[in-house]
Amino acid sequence: MSVQTLYTAATGMEAMETKLDVIANNLANINTTGFKKDRANFEDLLYRTQVYPGVQDATQTPTAVGTQTGLGVRVTSTQTDQRQGTLQATGRELDIAIQGKGYLKVLDPSTQLPMYTRAGNLDINANGQLVIGSAAVGRLIDPPITIPNDAEAISINANGEVMTRVPGQVELAIQGQIQMATFINPDGLLKNGENMYSQTDASGPEQLSNPGEQGLGVIRQGSLEASNVEPVQELIDLITTQRAFELNSQAVQAGDQIMQNISNLRRF
Repeated sequence: MSVQTLYTAATGMEAMETKLDVIANNLANINTTGFKKDRANFEDLLYRTQVYPGVQDATQTPTAVGTQTGLGVRVTSTQTDQRQGTLQATGRELDIAIQGKGYLKVLDPSTQLPMYTRAGNLDINANGQLVIGSAAVGRLIDPPITIPNDAEAISINANGEVMTRVPGQVELAIQGQIQMATFINPDGLLKNGENMYSQTDASGPEQLSNPGEQGLGVIRQGSLEASNVEPVQELIDLITTQRAFELNSQAVQAGDQIMQNISNLRRF
């Protein structure tokens, strides 16, 4: 039935369009700190069953196979690749990277609700508090950490202890402790943009601990975690997705041609 061909091929084109959107977003964020790439997952749709498998034939023998025609495909989800990104050395004392599992916890100033990020480009606001570096919104590290105005050096060790040295002192003084959160299902976090995630029912509640404890990763000062997007793989996916879209469009053209041939039939 040629009309069904049009609808079935259209579902394939729509699915490939969504996958292209996902690939384009991955490539656009190839230099985004802490970015985790996504992939589109698919599933086939309902089937029109003409003969059920196992139906008895004229000799009362069950058939080995049936006759079923699929009605297309759809996108079931976009899943996040949680693999570690490459650590890039910056030498900046307020840059930190998470090596391993976990997220930095911050507070959104407008809602005072917790948010989570893998981006460790920290800065100090006018009140001397550590925030995620952003020109638009100053999100405080939670629990808050204040850096003295006269601090000469800032050191953040692998366990997340923030230490400073002020004039006249030789020893470093601990100013606070960076904690990290983990989730039983990190793929269930809600992506808010601006490198931020929010907790959902799917992700489960946050589990807070110090870096290096309870399976959490450690802090690396003077580094940032790069995006885990692999350009070559994304370009290959881009080509195969484009070809799949073209094949579905050709199926639409074939169905249209068959319908045109049928409409041109004449009775003699």
